[in-house]
Amino acid sequence: METGVRVVLLSAALSLSLAANARAEERWRVDFENGAAITGYNNVRIPGDTGTTFSLTDLEGRPIRLADLRGKGVWINFWASWCPPCQAETPILRDTYAAYRDKGLELVAVAVQESSAADVTSYAERYGLSHPIGNDASGDIFRLYRVFALPTQIFVGPDGVIRSVVQGPLDADGAASHVETILPSPGETAGAAAP
Repeated sequence: METGVRVVLLSAALSLSLAANARAEERWRVDFENGAAITGYNNVRIPGDTGTTFSLTDLEGRPIRLADLRGKGVWINFWASWCPPCQAETPILRDTYAAYRDKGLELVAVAVQESSAADVTSYAERYGLSHPIGNDASGDIFRLYRVFALPTQIFVGPDGVIRSVVQGPLDADGAASHVETILPSPGETAGAAAP
């Protein structure tokens, strides 16, 4: 098969995959308190403090618990330091987080498939990252969310509803567009812990 034909076929397959992903972006409910089931997505369960919530340790050893972020817009980013699209997207994540943090955004980066936590720390220092980063060394969270592309973004509203899932990198406009759909409204209390 000629190279030109292969490129056309690969481009068509990628276009179909992206179109299918766009159609698949729907609202999924996350019950942070009692079961944390993501309904509409193969009934994936999220592990955690009581067996019901997402929990991870950040690079300084502090816990990152999804339940503690209730009331905020949460952007979960699955990435790897060796992934070229993730590397290209990193400044966008950093800058978008800086622009929206005071408006109720929390960005949780979940590093996957890394050889060591030291690699993740080195990467965070190199890019000047200030958002929470956890190393999913076991791959448990990665598998439970059924992530198959890096980077993958999951945008969760303050009410615990997954508003969108994006498989692949975002540009600055795309990141801002998704973030603006999950920010707490002015009447909501950003950062309020779950009752």
